[in-house]
Amino acid sequence: MSEPEGGVPLDHRAGFVAIIGKPNVGKSTLLNALVGEKIAIISRKPQTTRRQIRGILSRPAAQVIFVDTPGIHKPMHKLGASLVREATAAIPDADVILFVVDVSHPPAPEDDQIADLLRKAQAPKVLAMNKSDLLTPARVLPHSDAYRALGAFDDWMLISATAVRQAHGNLDKLLAMLVERLPFSPPLYPPDQVTDQTERAIVAELVREKALRYLEQEVPHALEVVIEDWQERPNGMLYIEATLLIEKESQKGIVIGAQGAMLKKIGQTARQQIELYIEHPVYLDLRVKVRARWREDEDELRRLGYRP
Repeated sequence: MSEPEGGVPLDHRAGFVAIIGKPNVGKSTLLNALVGEKIAIISRKPQTTRRQIRGILSRPAAQVIFVDTPGIHKPMHKLGASLVREATAAIPDADVILFVVDVSHPPAPEDDQIADLLRKAQAPKVLAMNKSDLLTPARVLPHSDAYRALGAFDDWMLISATAVRQAHGNLDKLLAMLVERLPFSPPLYPPDQVTDQTERAIVAELVREKALRYLEQEVPHALEVVIEDWQERPNGMLYIEATLLIEKESQKGIVIGAQGAMLKKIGQTARQQIELYIEHPVYLDLRVKVRARWREDEDELRRLGYRP
């Protein structure tokens, strides 16, 4: 195949793949595995992803822009409704829709509702049945048949996003399915760019990831992280001040912990991850503030970058 000016093959493909599914099916883990870098934070807690996150995979023959989305669920507050809107907003603009399900369990009503939503989409739809490594042999056919019966999918694949090698989890095969359905196009992003997130946004998410790891009960769902200050000091240290927003005074004590132990643990582990990411020594200063019912406050949600 001849190449036009700039060295891009004429049959080069590029486009957007929207990753859609209910909470906790492994969408963010799959994004990180396909791109080969940690783009999205992960947690066992539902609704970890709160915004669309783009991860960019550039190969000589194709560029795939994966759009990770919040899990589609029945919202319990205005933040939850914003997350669902954020997820569904990615569907009309997608060149390919990747519907991710947890095949280790049979379909739930949420899976059926999402499949019904996707029936109206014009883009090709690929079904990724994740967590296949957790399936017992007796459940492989019943579960996979039940998911494939949810809709008219252009293709499907049993995968494991946590497989050490992509080939072992069928991720290479899944990627090929997606690429062949992308439009012919030159690259849409520079080949060395892996995400459209800013450094500040990624750092805030890394702090929230560590808070999600250590905090229990209702606190993780009521927590948001805001970067307040970011400046390099004369000694070469990057000073980052981050505020952990919570909704109740009772939650503040949980986040801080006895003699500040919990906040210190969150800060230490987050700082290590941040330094690995930005390759620079960091002084991370964490504060905790109460902002009552911020998840129900439309003005506050807009200030934090959500779309209520």
